[in-house]
Amino acid sequence: MSDLNAPTAPAPAPRRWTALALIALAQFVVIMDTSIIGVALPEIQRDLGFSQENLSWVFNAYVVAFGGLLLLGGRLSDLFGAKRLFVAGWVVLAVGSAVAGLAGEAWTELVGRAVQGAGSALIAPAALTLLMTLFGGRPQELTKAFALYGAAAPAGGTAGVFLGGLITQYASWQWVFWINIPVALGVLLVTPGVMPAAAARRGSVDWLGAVTVTLGLAVTVYGVVRAPETGWGSADTWLVLAGGLLLIGAFVAIQARRRAPLMRLGIWRSPGLAGANLAQLLMAAAWIPMWFFLNLYLQQVLGLEAFASGAALLPMTAAIMLMMIVLAPRLIARFGPKPLIVTGLLALAAGMVWLSFVRPDGSFVVDVLPASLLAAVGMSLAFIPSLGTALAIPDPAEGGLASGIVNTSYQVGSALGLAAMTAVAAANGAGELGNPQALTDGFSAAFLGAAALALAGALASALTLRTPDRAAAARVAGEPSSVG
Repeated sequence: MSDLNAPTAPAPAPRRWTALALIALAQFVVIMDTSIIGVALPEIQRDLGFSQENLSWVFNAYVVAFGGLLLLGGRLSDLFGAKRLFVAGWVVLAVGSAVAGLAGEAWTELVGRAVQGAGSALIAPAALTLLMTLFGGRPQELTKAFALYGAAAPAGGTAGVFLGGLITQYASWQWVFWINIPVALGVLLVTPGVMPAAAARRGSVDWLGAVTVTLGLAVTVYGVVRAPETGWGSADTWLVLAGGLLLIGAFVAIQARRRAPLMRLGIWRSPGLAGANLAQLLMAAAWIPMWFFLNLYLQQVLGLEAFASGAALLPMTAAIMLMMIVLAPRLIARFGPKPLIVTGLLALAAGMVWLSFVRPDGSFVVDVLPASLLAAVGMSLAFIPSLGTALAIPDPAEGGLASGIVNTSYQVGSALGLAAMTAVAAANGAGELGNPQALTDGFSAAFLGAAALALAGALASALTLRTPDRAAAARVAGEPSSVG
């Protein structure tokens, strides 16, 4: 006989799958904006006067603002409602895209990219919070929702390369930014009717913490990017890096003393949170430099045009979509998240090592395709279980904070990984434009460096993540559990 007093599951939102499509689109776009500029970089460099060493700032200006402001975005999402922040983020992203496309000088381009990053910092945690609101109480549907959301991130990264090549070759590099504007307008039209509303909650915003962590990240990345020019042994390099780390330390101290911090430090006691975020950070630190330098290798060494260079990475996108949507949820349910994270990062590292054997007179089929597919399989295996573990926190009210933290980890890894590998590539000859051997040597060194980061992620995950019980593994996979 059923218990009439037992709580019933909330009725499902009638348009939740349409809402999920917007949420996945949001994740696709904010990650695509990190990569869509990849193929366009040579033309942006020529038109706006960036040096080879400073070219990575077209990427980093976006990622530093994105990663540095994600905790603020998560806090604002919890306080003012995820739906409001989702809408506000698209407005800011559209404005930044307009500025970046209209830029006539290098500094204007970087301002536009930073504004784009700020908009994405509002969108990303709000989107993830909305997903959990819509599907968190329906475990079987949550599996599918996580798979689609998870696939949207790396697919956006690699598909952005293809779209960037298509747009750059047949329109102009400005349109890699302007394409966001009609997408934003479409999302703003549809969002009010499909997204769940949430009441605002009382609380204050830690603006000092937001400024401190963003400046700390920016200064640290700046120090790494400048190191090849000033020298790793110079006092100037280490003073800048020390300043960045001091600001990040100050942020932690501020959080410990605030009554309403931007990031409640106690959340790090949640099982698996620290290990899963470390996996996301090191995964991004390896993955993002891979496609960045793979683009440059295809264009600057193999001589592919923008469209062909973007199309060359479509097999990676297809592999990621297939693995994440079809296979990853089943594998997580069977083996649990930890084995998948460790195996995935090892496969990612192996793909990077394989790519390090690229040749000045190489070919796409021999030098790029098999290695890039292996890297894509590794990324697909590790991404969803590490994301799910990072979000499996006890208090649903801190969903915005948890999503802000995991997105921050990924973007901080992206920025620092690319900055470090740019320094490695430059130190090994990648600054010598027109010299295929020197460029290849530099890119090969960057691939090896990225492989070391992925391997470090695998080792850290093996040491810090525990094998969860059946119920915990089911929560990460989004499966119903018979335990308890």
